[in-house]
Amino acid sequence: HGAIYLLGGYVGFVAADATNSWVLGILAGGLAGTIATMTLNFTVLRGAGGDDMRQALITFGVAMIISDLLLWRFGGLAYQFELPELLTGAIVIPGVGWFSLLRLAVLGIASAVGLSLWFVVSRTKLGALVRAGVDDETMLSAIGTNIKQLHIAVFALSGFLVGMAGVVGGSVFSMAPGEDVRFLLSSLMVVIIGGMGSVSGAAVGALIVALSEQFGLIFYPDYAAAATFAILVAILAVRPQGLFGKGLS
Repeated sequence: HGAIYLLGGYVGFVAADATNSWVLGILAGGLAGTIATMTLNFTVLRGAGGDDMRQALITFGVAMIISDLLLWRFGGLAYQFELPELLTGAIVIPGVGWFSLLRLAVLGIASAVGLSLWFVVSRTKLGALVRAGVDDETMLSAIGTNIKQLHIAVFALSGFLVGMAGVVGGSVFSMAPGEDVRFLLSSLMVVIIGGMGSVSGAAVGALIVALSEQFGLIFYPDYAAAATFAILVAILAVRPQGLFGKGLS
């Protein structure tokens, strides 16, 4: 997902630069992420079956290939998105400070995506099938559910979201080599802290990691990363399945 994030960001940059539309850049990044994940699903991951270790090794290798290809194509320079004029200013609250319109927009987009995912997973038939597949894929298949189609739907959605995130995240920071590893590491920490399979856990985990990083950069910049890892270790020591993850049976 880190490599797909970077791919979506670069494709979105090219599309936004060609069309002068940030929104079209987001959609292009999402489409690129969908195509990339679907290609992986139908090719190199098809033979991995349910072997988690093989899947991890394959995707790690593919991520290195994608990152190197992007470095070859775009070089080591940092690319900055041309933002809509609506997002270039700031809101000033007297006595509090100023807030970037872009960051507020990103916060709104992230909240909308998070709430939409929560609704789909918790309140729809598709979400019920996904949750059932996580718990017992064999039984779900035995009662007539097409597991392959379910996999395709989940892969397509995840690819679109991470490709779109590449454009949105690249607009706040920049598109450059190494961003994939940075965001992948943060994402892994969020999932581990929040717990696998929980949208609410992902939201809480993201909040914990983000606050830890930001306060760390302010009060102890030399040890900001160590503080975040300390929180991760502490949570794993007390609750290995994460804050909202299911216990092991």
